[in-house]
Amino acid sequence: MKFVVALAIVLAVVLAGLIWLALYDKRADAAEWRRLAALQPEDPRRFSDSMVADLPEPARRYFGYTIAPGTPLLPVVQIDMTGRFSLGTKDDPRYQPMQARQILAVPEGFVWSMRTLGGLPLSGSDTGRWTRFRMLWLIPVARMGGTSDHERSAFGRYVAEAAFWSPAALLPGPGITWAPVDGDTARVTVSHEALTQSVDITVDTEGRPVQVAFQRWSNANPQKVHRLQPFGGYLSDFRKVGGYRLAHRVEAGNMFGTDDYFPFFMADISAIRFPGSHDAP
Repeated sequence: MKFVVALAIVLAVVLAGLIWLALYDKRADAAEWRRLAALQPEDPRRFSDSMVADLPEPARRYFGYTIAPGTPLLPVVQIDMTGRFSLGTKDDPRYQPMQARQILAVPEGFVWSMRTLGGLPLSGSDTGRWTRFRMLWLIPVARMGGTSDHERSAFGRYVAEAAFWSPAALLPGPGITWAPVDGDTARVTVSHEALTQSVDITVDTEGRPVQVAFQRWSNANPQKVHRLQPFGGYLSDFRKVGGYRLAHRVEAGNMFGTDDYFPFFMADISAIRFPGSHDAP
C-alpha cells in the first residue's frame, strides 16, 4: 500500500512538473510573439520602384511582382497554415497532417507554433531561440536551443522565409545587399549582429519567386554534425494580400537541388496578416 501511495505521489509530482513546463513554454512563445509583433513600424514607408532601381534585374522583377507601388512596407507578417510535416526520413517520411501559425520578423526572429492533426499528437514551437516539441501535449520529445549552432540554423530558415512572405524585409538597406547570380536569380544577403545568411531567389518571367535555395547550417545528416548543406524549396499559388502578392503553397526540405532532396515541409497558407497594419490598402 505504501508503495502505491509513493508511486501516486511521484506520478503526481511528475505530472505537475510537465504541466508547469508546458505552461512556461506557452508563456515564452506568447512573449516572443508580442516582441516580434511590436517591431512593425507605426508609420511605414511606402514602396516605389526607385527603391530597387539599382538592384540586379531578377531582384527588380521580384519586388515588382511582390509589392505594388504605394504599398505600406510592413516587414512583420503573421501566417496561418495547414499541410504535412515529416516525422521521418526520405526513405520513410511518415508525413503527418499539421496546423500551424507563425510570426516572421526578419532579421529579429520568428515563432512557428505547430500541432499535428493525426496519429500521436505532437505540438510545440520553433523559434530563433529554441525548438520545443512534446507528445500528448505534455511529454517533451525535443528541447533544444541556446547555442550558436541553433541560432545560425534558425537564422537561415527565417531569412529564406522572408522571400516567401515578407518581401518588405528584404529591401536594400543596412545589413541587406543584393547580387546577381544569373538571368533569373538574384542573391540577397542579410546580416544581423554576428549572423549572415545568403539566399538565392529564382523568379519567373513575371517576377514570381518560384524557387528559393541557400546553404543552411544544419545537422540534418547521418553524422548529426552541423555543417553547411543545401536547403530550399518551391513556391506557388500566389495571391494578393493587400498590396502584396505572396506564395500560398510552399514545399521545402534538406539537400535541395540534389538527388537526396527530402521535402519534409509542405504548407498551404490559409491566411496572411500584418500586425498593426491598420492603414494597409
